[in-house]
Amino acid sequence: MATRTKDYYKTLGVSEKASQAEIKSAYRTLAKKYHPDARPGPKARGRFKGIGEAYTVLSDPEKRKHYDQMRRIPNLGFGRGRGAPRSSGSDGGGGFSFEDLEGFGGLGDIFSSIFDRRPKAAAQETKKGPAKGRSIEYSVEISFLTAAKGGKISIDVPITEECATCEGSGASPGTEAKKCSECKGTGSISFGQGGFAVNRPCPACFGRGEIPESPCKACSGSGTVRQNRRFKITVPKGVEAGSKVRLSGKGERGSRGGKPGDLIITFKVRPHSFFRREGLDVHVTISVNLVQATLGSKMAVKTIFGKKVHLRIPPGTQSGTKLRVRGHGIQKGERVGDQIVEVDVAIPETLTDEQRRAMEEFASSSGMKH
Repeated sequence: MATRTKDYYKTLGVSEKASQAEIKSAYRTLAKKYHPDARPGPKARGRFKGIGEAYTVLSDPEKRKHYDQMRRIPNLGFGRGRGAPRSSGSDGGGGFSFEDLEGFGGLGDIFSSIFDRRPKAAAQETKKGPAKGRSIEYSVEISFLTAAKGGKISIDVPITEECATCEGSGASPGTEAKKCSECKGTGSISFGQGGFAVNRPCPACFGRGEIPESPCKACSGSGTVRQNRRFKITVPKGVEAGSKVRLSGKGERGSRGGKPGDLIITFKVRPHSFFRREGLDVHVTISVNLVQATLGSKMAVKTIFGKKVHLRIPPGTQSGTKLRVRGHGIQKGERVGDQIVEVDVAIPETLTDEQRRAMEEFASSSGMKH
């Protein structure tokens, strides 16, 4: 039989619906518990590697998505089962190969996106050279009127920065670092089983190959700190919910002199108590009484620009009638929408004796029965 796929959720002791915060918390607890410095021995070392492997996949939303897709495929394993094709890889042991999955609807591409297939030399070259910082996606909620008219807002975005105290080394200033015993100073460790193995950054030294003798107190030896950075954002006029704005070079800083990543802002729009949007048109509902609807009237109606327009209610207007005020909708480029006013005729729930007599006289003169 083929070797079964590892259950990363079980490895970290979390459910399939666990949040990123829960996954991170579980990883930190287990990594501390099974770290070779805290619990020496091959069994703990193997468990530590498995924990790092699970976290590498589940902490990345895109990799986690692909992993979940693979878990739903029956009888799929990482190892090579009896009668399975041999790999043409460099291990020469007939183990698993990504090419073995070419006939399974693109599964090779899915595996490629989860695990690093680059040759070791290329990975080391990348490690030594500049690396671009991560791009950050951040959602910001804005008011309906800000989305409609545009404007400027300030936001605080949590971003991982290189620790200024230790300059990213993870060591307290003036102290030295020793070679990482887990990765033997390479900065990466091999995960996998059978003929299938991938190299990932060492979770013990964070890929640096060294562990500080005296960890930096500001960053607990990680070399990075999490802090808020303030940005002033220009909200485009007429922006819709789900729209994105990319700020080049405003993401996380690159390592070893690499360029910073980008900041990608996704807008969420709060609903308004009076206005609602359909395309470029703004819809509102106004209430008129029975007399205004029957005899006609003039009303002042608010617009998104803060001004009021005087709207004529024609005699005999029925409840649900929609009146159009041109040019008072949302502007986007050269296009401008309208404001659609829906009339709601309010029927009185109670009448005074005088009002009832007047209504009865009106019904009688009109030939209406009640």
